[in-house]
Amino acid sequence: MISAADTLGIYIHVPFCLRKCPYCDFYSCENRLNERNAYVQAVCRNIRYYGDGREVNTIYFGGGTPSLLSPESIAEIIHAIEESFSVISPEITMEVNPATVMTEKLTRYRKAGVNRISIGLQDLQNDSLVSLGRLHTAEQGIETVYDAVKAGFENISCDLMIGIKDQTQERLEDTLRQLTALPITHISAYMLKIEDGTPYAVQDMKRYVPDEDETAELYLQMVSYLSEKGFSQYEISNFAKKGFESRHNCRYWKLLPYLGIGPASHSFMDKRFYVPSDLDSFIKKEHQETIVEEEFPDISEERIMLGLRLSEGIPVSWLDKEQMRSVEYFIKGGFMKKILDRICFTPKGFLVSNAILCEIL
Repeated sequence: MISAADTLGIYIHVPFCLRKCPYCDFYSCENRLNERNAYVQAVCRNIRYYGDGREVNTIYFGGGTPSLLSPESIAEIIHAIEESFSVISPEITMEVNPATVMTEKLTRYRKAGVNRISIGLQDLQNDSLVSLGRLHTAEQGIETVYDAVKAGFENISCDLMIGIKDQTQERLEDTLRQLTALPITHISAYMLKIEDGTPYAVQDMKRYVPDEDETAELYLQMVSYLSEKGFSQYEISNFAKKGFESRHNCRYWKLLPYLGIGPASHSFMDKRFYVPSDLDSFIKKEHQETIVEEEFPDISEERIMLGLRLSEGIPVSWLDKEQMRSVEYFIKGGFMKKILDRICFTPKGFLVSNAILCEIL
């Protein structure tokens, strides 16, 4: 039987956007939708270049805004993967912006082979959506979820942002109440981080958003609320109903191989490498340019760092005596816990996990 380490996940970075959100520092391009066809042909070229017949069981279309590609283009890319690799019982995820889809288009994505949809709601308060630069209303976001159900999707994820302007515990609870009443199976909840170079940084948005302590309270409130509604936390920022954890994203945290295609995509296949954030270069070159980030990654340290992002944690056997002494200290403080032979973070610990990992490692 083939092991998980011998399978592959494929990530396709779709760099097109109608308008870039002011908080986003992911690579994307506005006003270049006329280059979509050339981009799709470059993606398919690269899939054929890397194709080695290996088993692929997850495919993820991220962005940018993948739902700016036509269902026919998504079908063409999936077909190229099926021709170049051995695609078996795949989870095929596509991120969608509510401003770009309706039932008919979602139905065609489903027919193209997409079986998991990730909807960029971000919030369900209309004034917050305006502040976030979103092109959809809360009502449109909710409608998109129901449109996805009509289109035949049974695995639906929604994005949520924590620590945004004017977010209070009351407003967050209202959003969570609406969100958990929807027919969805997964929630990705990210704490807003104001990145250098974004419009939010230029606007000094830090003055208008909840401070660290307030954001921590919002996060813990969310973890508790989602747990009560049947969404178990399986990773720092991810919650799912039983059996609906993101198989593709779990590849990242479990150090399983994945191939990235498209400008700004990253790969882990023995070594770590990435593609420059340059749409022109990606389209023009026969094969995508890659830059090696790590020739020989330190897997022993990485598996601890990434494994502790998951609620299931890591085996005690992965830690040496000195590391275990640090862990015992954080267990006493309520930041970590030991369950049988595994070590994991508590929700309180997840909030300061980066600092704790620095101490342990």
